[in-house]
Parts: sequence; C-alpha cells; structure tokens
Amino acid sequence: MPYISEQNRKELMWVNQALEDVNKCRKISAGELQYIIAVAIKHIGPENYQDMNDVMGALAGAQMEFYRRTVAPYEDTKIVLNGDV
Repeated sequence: MPYISEQNRKELMWVNQALEDVNKCRKISAGELQYIIAVAIKHIGPENYQDMNDVMGALAGAQMEFYRRTVAPYEDTKIVLNGDV
C-alpha cells in the first residue's frame, strides 16, 4: 500500500471527509463500497492495457493491505479467544 506524502494526503482529504460524513449517518454497505471504487476507477479513465493493469494492481494491493492491517489482527484475536485450529 502506498503511504503517500503529507501534501498528497491534504489534497485528497475531501475523500476522507465525504466518507466520514456518510458514515455519521449510517454504515456504508459492501455494494456501496464497490460502487465508490468503480466510480473512482471510471474517473481515472484507464484507456489502455497498462492503465488497466495498474488499476488491477492497485486493487490487489488495497486488498492485501486490508487483510494485513484489519483481517489478520482480528483473526489473531479470535485465535487467542477461541483457540487455534
């Protein structure tokens, strides 16, 4: 997962703010998350195979980062609570 510069984070802060605003009202569903991702990709506008491959790589990287930072620690907690396989 790319840990972008502080300046780039500031420029993209509106994304965080928009998602926080929605989350204050209700939790975003998995379908809505997929919609948000699809719209973001559409606006990037991959035009050739290299662009498309770059987008697929970014999605794969995001999935791996989600697993590493969120799913794996959750599973580790459940192993402690319930025992290992």
